[in-house]
Formats: sequence, structure tokens, C-alpha cells
Amino acid sequence: MPLAVYVLGLSVFALGTSEFMIAGLLQPMARDLDVSIPQAGLLVSAFAIGMVVGAPVLAGATLRLPRRTTLVALLTVFGLGQVAGALAPTYEVLFVSRVISALACAGFWAVGAAVAVSLAPEGAKARAMSVMIGGLSVANVLGVPAGAFLGQQAGWRSAFWAVAALSAIGVAGVLTLVPRSGPPTGADRPVLRRELRIYRQGQVWLTVVLIALNAAATFCLFSYLSPLLTDTAGLDESWVPTVLALFGVGALLGTAIGGRVADGRLFGTMYTGIAATTAALALLALTAHIPAAAVALAVALGVTAFFTAPALNARMFEAAGAAPTLAGATNTSAFNIGNTIGPWVGGLVIGAGLGYKGVAWAAALLSAAAVGTTFAASRQYRRTAASRKAAGPPPEGAPARAAGPAA
Repeated sequence: MPLAVYVLGLSVFALGTSEFMIAGLLQPMARDLDVSIPQAGLLVSAFAIGMVVGAPVLAGATLRLPRRTTLVALLTVFGLGQVAGALAPTYEVLFVSRVISALACAGFWAVGAAVAVSLAPEGAKARAMSVMIGGLSVANVLGVPAGAFLGQQAGWRSAFWAVAALSAIGVAGVLTLVPRSGPPTGADRPVLRRELRIYRQGQVWLTVVLIALNAAATFCLFSYLSPLLTDTAGLDESWVPTVLALFGVGALLGTAIGGRVADGRLFGTMYTGIAATTAALALLALTAHIPAAAVALAVALGVTAFFTAPALNARMFEAAGAAPTLAGATNTSAFNIGNTIGPWVGGLVIGAGLGYKGVAWAAALLSAAAVGTTFAASRQYRRTAASRKAAGPPPEGAPARAAGPAA
């Protein structure tokens, strides 16, 4: 695998660390900026909002631009956003810096994925994508708890400086190792008008709702995991980085297992993972006052929530058919719609005086809604498959549809 692909993975590690590290910095940030915990939690939503808007917009806007130049520009803007966050004198300035950083992050994902696949040797395209996605997984395992540890030892602003430094390394790596290239041409050139047709398909919108609900359930709880551990479970604040690291290990394990079983039974994997997430959240709501149970169920949530990730990604690309550019962007937007809704809902619950156990119950309800959406998507898929079967094979010369996943 070319070193350039690993440089892209390192860059994604920086992006993912910035997106999720707020969960481990909520309390010191809230104290320093003189805001409430729910207000600090909205900084997670701020990043997600930028990703929701930036993914489809920048996926289309950068189709005709040289890829290496685009990657460098986006990673530079992202790094400057981290510097602005580290220097932010007020909550409002920090909020805006998060949105700007997220826009650059979304664009980097859209272009970086295409570059990684184009650089990979024949037969190793999926492996190239796994390196990029692996950067996000490692961010959960190492970056988020490391950010929490830095925040405890040297102040929350130090975590932003660390991510800015990683971004600078990423820029240097891209300039050095990613070859100059233009956008795809000829038969490989994406046609935005054709790809926009995916939004006429009900299955695409059901998948958007499903991904958003699953993410909302996960990050409704994860965004407030730190104060739940300290205020409800009674753990010392020094335990937070360790538990966040364990959550990340669970997420990495869940992704690995889910990736192995999803190809065989796509909807079955989604049913199993989302139902298990619902159960884990409900149990956490009941036992969050017990330290061992809170830690164990936080790890279990990492496993179950990310167990479904490969299946959800595959379902979006299958539903979108021949529109891979916007399928990937829509996938990213749907995930971050959930990242926006989840912390917001959790903040409403806390503001209503229902406490962190109430947040777990709200997350469980969101996850239960995701189970219902999976059922609706499965039924619609079966009806569509049955209709195609009844209609018979397409006329000679007509484009063939991809076979759907096993339900």
C-alpha cells in the first residue's frame, strides 16, 4: 500500500480526534468558558452541522479541482480552525471555529476517499478505504482519551494545539507523498446531475433516517458520558480518559466483527446491532449509579453501536446504486445529522432536570426508533425486490441493477 494512503489515514486520525474529543473535555471547557454542560455539548453538534452541510456541497464543488491541491487547502483550513479554537476567547468564537473546521473536514473526507482508492493497487481498493476508516477508529481508541488526558493535565486548549500539530504533519505528508493529479476524466468522470437522482429513491431516504437515528442514539449518550461517569456513577474525573479509551476499543472491535458478518446478512446485522444498542442504553439508564456497570455498559455501547457501521455504510452505497460520490457524501451527512440531534436531545433532557440517567433513556428511545426504521427499510426492500423479480430481466442493452443484500 502506498505511503500516501497512510498519510491520508493519519490526517483522518486528526479529523476524527477533533470531532469527538469534546466528549472528554466538557467539564473543563464549561468551567473555563462559563457555560453549562449542555451548552458545551452543543460544540459536538456544531462540528456535526458543518459536516452535514459540507459533505454534499464540497463533494460536488471539488469534482473539477486538482485533488492534491484540494486536500492541502482543506487540511490547512482545518488546522487553522484548531488554532482558532485553542485561542478562542469566548464560547461563540469557539462554536464558529468548530463549524469552519467541520466544513473542511467534510471536504477532506470526500476528496481523500477518492484519492486513497485511486492510489491503491488493483485488488486493494477496499484495503485503502479501511486505512482511512481505520484512522477514525484509532481516533476513538487513542485520540479522544489522549485529548481528555491533555485537557486534564495542561488545559483543554492544549488538545486543540495537539490536533493543529497533527494537521500540519498531515499537510507536509500530502505535499510530499500524494502525487499531483487532476479530477477524473472520460468515463470515470462523475456527473453530478446523474448522481442527484438518488434523492428520488425512498430507500435512500430511509437509510438516511436509519443512519441518523443510530448515530443520534450513540452520541446522545457519548457526548455526556464524562459527566455521567463522574456525577452519576461517582468515578473520579481521572477515570474518564480510561473509559473513553475502552469505549474506543469496543468501537474498533465492533467495527471489525460487523465488517465480517455484514456481507452475508445486511439487514440481520443491522437488526442485531441496533437492538443490542437499545438494550445496552436501557440497562445503563437503570444501573448508571453503579460504577462497574456504567463502565461495562459504556464499553458494550462502543461494540454494539459500531457493529452496525459497516452494514449501514454498505446499505447506503447499495441503495444509491451508481452514484458513489453522493452516496459517500450522503452517508457522512446522515451520520452527522445524528451527531447534531443526539447532543441536542441530551442537552434538553439535562436542562429539563432529568439528569444523566434521563439522557440514557432518551438515547434508548432513539435507538428503538432506529429498530423500527430498519423494519420499514427491510419491508420496502423486499417489496422492491419482489417487483423487480415479477417484472423479469431488463431488456437487452439496458443497464442491470446491482443485486441487493440478503435480508
